[in-house]
Amino acid sequence: MAETRVSKYIEPPHLRLSRNRLYRRRFARNRGAMIGLMLLGFLVIYATLGGLLTPWHWSDQDFLALTERPSGRHLMGTNQGGGDVLAQTVVGLRRSLMIGLSVSCMTTLISAMVGAFAAYFGGWIERLALALIHFLLIVPSFLVLALVSNRVGGDWLVLVFALALFGWMIAARGVWSMSTSLRERDYILAAEFMGVPKWRIVLRHILPHLSSLLVVNFSLGVTAAVLAETSLSFLGFGVKPPDVSLGSMLADGAGVISSASWLFAFPAAFLLLFTMSMTLIADGVRDALDPVSAEASRR
Repeated sequence: MAETRVSKYIEPPHLRLSRNRLYRRRFARNRGAMIGLMLLGFLVIYATLGGLLTPWHWSDQDFLALTERPSGRHLMGTNQGGGDVLAQTVVGLRRSLMIGLSVSCMTTLISAMVGAFAAYFGGWIERLALALIHFLLIVPSFLVLALVSNRVGGDWLVLVFALALFGWMIAARGVWSMSTSLRERDYILAAEFMGVPKWRIVLRHILPHLSSLLVVNFSLGVTAAVLAETSLSFLGFGVKPPDVSLGSMLADGAGVISSASWLFAFPAAFLLLFTMSMTLIADGVRDALDPVSAEASRR
């Protein structure tokens, strides 16, 4: 009789949620995360198809409308050279998105490999990796990035590699810290006893257990990379003409913000929306993957 009562509360196998489905369900219930996802979707669509909203190319110059306010001819106005601001925000947002995604992919991969391998192998490999991380953390990376970008003339591809080179250390320390708590787990010791190669243990048994941390690092890394590129471009060390980014547009609009505020307001608004969307998405991903979060406790 007791067995019958207990079995009534056991969830049937066909009703149990898979792990990925459970994560998606938690994420979808997070209102802030869904708002961030919709904002990001809008920005991606705008960066892809926004050029259809204007007949002007981003490099065109309308000499009959220099620093013109938003109008039917130029929906977001023009800059000092007669360039259409709407067309330039489309290209600038697209460039910033490409830089942010590329840099975040590279930094997440580097930090995962360095942190996990250093923690698992230990010994001189761990000491060397930590010494490299601490050395790069004290290097004035902003000055190095400014010099490199200025040397190559603002090439955004070089800027991507430079940002990735100096952007993985803090995330690697987090991966290393969590990996040290995993290397003594029973399943790791069992894999070692069975003769599984060490590199495979790291890739198949340690890194998958750090997926939540890596996903959050990636989400926040996109925002950090875009803000770093924007800061460099704003100061004249990042993306340079004839290319354009949100940072370079902000730099152009900062000097005339009192007389032509639209030159600063529109790129600043897109940058604000992007950082807000990625922050909300990162919070939602963290809550969905963290079993002790408030969202998870309400499943």
